[in-house]
Amino acid sequence: MVRWGKLFDSDGHDRRHRLQDEMRSLLPTRRERPPPPPVPPKEVTKVALRLKHQIEQVIPCELEQELVIKPHSHIITPSVVATAKEAGGEQYAACVVYCLLVVKKWFKRQALAELWDADLHEVRAVAAEKLAKIIIEDEEDQNYLMEHILLKRYSVFVNGEPTVPANAIERAVDLHALTVIGSSGYQKCIHHLWKGWLVQDDEDPSRFVHFENKTNTSYWAHFDPDRMRVPRYQNAVQIAVSVIFLALYTGAINTINPSGDLDVVEILLYIFTLGFICDETSKLWKVGRYYIGFWNVFNTTLYALLATSFVLRMIAYGQGDDKEKRGHFNELSYDFLAFGAPMFWMRLLLYLDTFRFFGAMLVVLKVMMRESLIFFALLLVVIIGFLQAFIGLDLTDNSLQDSGFVIQAMLNAIMQSPEFDGFERFAHPFGLILYYIFTFVVMVILLNILIALYNSAYEDITENAIDEYMALFSQKTMQFVRAPDENVFIAPFNLIEMFCLILPFEWWLPQDTYNRLNDYVMGFIYSPLLIVTSWMETRQAHSVRVNRKRGEDDDDVVQEWEQVMGECDFEADGWDKKVQQTKPNVELDTAVLEVRKLQEEVSELKEILLELRDKANWGSDTLKESKIEDKGESSDSVAREE
Repeated sequence: MVRWGKLFDSDGHDRRHRLQDEMRSLLPTRRERPPPPPVPPKEVTKVALRLKHQIEQVIPCELEQELVIKPHSHIITPSVVATAKEAGGEQYAACVVYCLLVVKKWFKRQALAELWDADLHEVRAVAAEKLAKIIIEDEEDQNYLMEHILLKRYSVFVNGEPTVPANAIERAVDLHALTVIGSSGYQKCIHHLWKGWLVQDDEDPSRFVHFENKTNTSYWAHFDPDRMRVPRYQNAVQIAVSVIFLALYTGAINTINPSGDLDVVEILLYIFTLGFICDETSKLWKVGRYYIGFWNVFNTTLYALLATSFVLRMIAYGQGDDKEKRGHFNELSYDFLAFGAPMFWMRLLLYLDTFRFFGAMLVVLKVMMRESLIFFALLLVVIIGFLQAFIGLDLTDNSLQDSGFVIQAMLNAIMQSPEFDGFERFAHPFGLILYYIFTFVVMVILLNILIALYNSAYEDITENAIDEYMALFSQKTMQFVRAPDENVFIAPFNLIEMFCLILPFEWWLPQDTYNRLNDYVMGFIYSPLLIVTSWMETRQAHSVRVNRKRGEDDDDVVQEWEQVMGECDFEADGWDKKVQQTKPNVELDTAVLEVRKLQEEVSELKEILLELRDKANWGSDTLKESKIEDKGESSDSVAREE
């Protein structure tokens, strides 16, 4: 039984278009219509349109992205940020960040539709993302930030209907918005989700609420099977199960049974495999083709090898006393089992991506595999063309005799080990000349293109390794959080849910009774882990209480440089004044500072000149007045003498 999911809507209108927007998501497990969003979709759309208009006016022409994303940008100024915050007014202010991410998606689509202005729209998309990050980091109320800005779900209007509700956390993961994902408030929210401090409301799964026992120091209050919904606990169980799965495989491959009988280790190995196959099949059925990715194909291939090995073992077991056939099928079964050994060890990387080193390397590998698609597309065309030429040369005598030799030689050339022996006698001289050309095209041109693509991908990822890791971690967290099962049975424990709970009890037991039964079974299965997690959460509760008494955030950790900070008063001892007098101005370039300094000096000089002019004017007026007075006195004296 599962909670409301994210991407399925009952009417199916424009479903394909919406699924493409969310194809990175871990999609839901129940096809129900989601509850209506708390804010009218038309109002959210209007806010998004206001923000789109603002960004178009702020960036009216093509600019360099560096001018937009750099700190203290003269384009994304504080006044521009303040205007963006006002786009939703007081009533819809919380949806501004979500709307900016929607605007980013719009500009990305516009860049694909209008290639002549693609660079302009790309810059505008970057500006929308930068505005969202600044708004997130400027918000001081952390509870409001997490509950309303980042985790509340909103919808916009598309084709006359509201889209499936989503929140800013999900939208940023789906759009791979590294700038937003790298913001402090976003990562703090992700870590609260990862630790289970923010959980989905039982009554309304579209809402996220604070874990009610976060400050409860009672051990048994945390001994709750429902805590298995917490992402880090699910991840820990998956890692443990993967290690056990690998250990079972190692034991099975190193203890071969010539008789073909199954021992306990092999039985457990195949039971685990059945659980993983059921889990993958269930997700694929519920999600559809958009669930298919690199790791799904990888795991499916491994499970197919194990299933083939099991089928061959059963065929060998059914041969009865025929030792020859039984040995043949038994040997073939172990061959398939041994063939999957590299994939077993590589599979561990899927569950170790929460560690920073493995996470960054997995991102590099993922991008390299995507870039290599260009190489394989070119290679396929070249191989088909040359293969047809070689087969044509082989058919000149109306017989196809050397096709195996030609295919092997072409594959050796691709693996940088060409073999020219034999082509002297193959349609001489056309076969040898054609093979030289094929070797040159593959080894000199195509392989160098592949190396260049790999270098480019590696440089791009390593430059943003931290942001890429945070994006990968956020995506993994949201895979656990989005539409989780109410009863978390991680493979192979899903077999217990299927055969011991769902089939015999779910169809007739009352809902409350069935939920209690699930809790009892989950409590028994996960009791070893719950013993540890309850102790960890009890310690966290004590830490949270201490932080709240000090007036700090719940997840605050006192570092060594903060231990004596309370005894320092930099303003009283004058140290802060000295620092303020000598600190440089990093918000502006040196040239701008010099120009401003020159402008101040020119202003001062202008004031001095005006003062001198006023004094000169005052002196000339005084002189004129004195002359007039002297002239008047002289005329009066002349008159008296007369």
